[in-house]
Amino acid sequence: MKSITKVYEALNWASSCLREENRDENVGELLLCHHLKMNRSQLLASLRDDLDADVVECFMEDVKKHITGIPVQYIIGYEEFYGRTFKVNKEVLIPRPETEELVEGVLKRAKTLFGDAKVSVVDVGTGSGAIAITLALENLNFDVSTVDIAAESIKVAKKNAVRLGAKVEFYEGDLLGPLIEGGKKVDIVVSNPPYIPDYEIETLSTIVKDHEPIRALVGGSDGLDFYRRFMDEIPQVLIEKGLVAFEVGVGQGQPVADLLTTTFPAAKVQVVNDINGKDRMVFAEIGF
Repeated sequence: MKSITKVYEALNWASSCLREENRDENVGELLLCHHLKMNRSQLLASLRDDLDADVVECFMEDVKKHITGIPVQYIIGYEEFYGRTFKVNKEVLIPRPETEELVEGVLKRAKTLFGDAKVSVVDVGTGSGAIAITLALENLNFDVSTVDIAAESIKVAKKNAVRLGAKVEFYEGDLLGPLIEGGKKVDIVVSNPPYIPDYEIETLSTIVKDHEPIRALVGGSDGLDFYRRFMDEIPQVLIEKGLVAFEVGVGQGQPVADLLTTTFPAAKVQVVNDINGKDRMVFAEIGF
């Protein structure tokens, strides 16, 4: 192989290798941006620039890591979410763009329902902290707490909260258990729980199923186990007038909406499609 000395040569090599292995060719750009500490525009303006040999070596190693299935976000150690950079590792699910739409939906509805009043919010299954931290930073009237069953995930989320300057209270525990035990009540419950049916796990990309935490993915035989458990627990923590917001898997919008309607018969329940036209969010306005 001809030695790589230029930016464009590195990108061409990466693109070819990734294409051969059926991986996303854009990963080459992401990795080289990371190693050169550039954004994409700067990278494209530097295509003819020389590369240091040590940068080429590290870049090539990382491309090969991704080809084995390691998510690029775990290789570079971060992902962008709602305009902010969140540190991630193998202990947390990588934040997805669809979840930004869930956050946006909560912010808009909270403004309509609660105005500028102080509002208590709990994010269940925090992972990297992307939802909780974003809500805390986007609406300073939010008093945000968050729960995760894994101490390793909470450690990541706490570091993100400190680095981004967000005030969030962290609880370790199963779903809403810590709030129920502590007698804590909230106005808003938001969650992106595990919702992939057991039988679908093997159909996922190796990048997901072999590297992201399974505890953050699997939701039982039909993917709805956690939503059913929420129906028992949410009434114990929600203040009389409240908002429930869930991310759901494709095809789960109506089943989850039905669960909420059964639990809260007078609630205004809405299934919302994401930008790709797939049912992705369910919101329930209760007591208004």
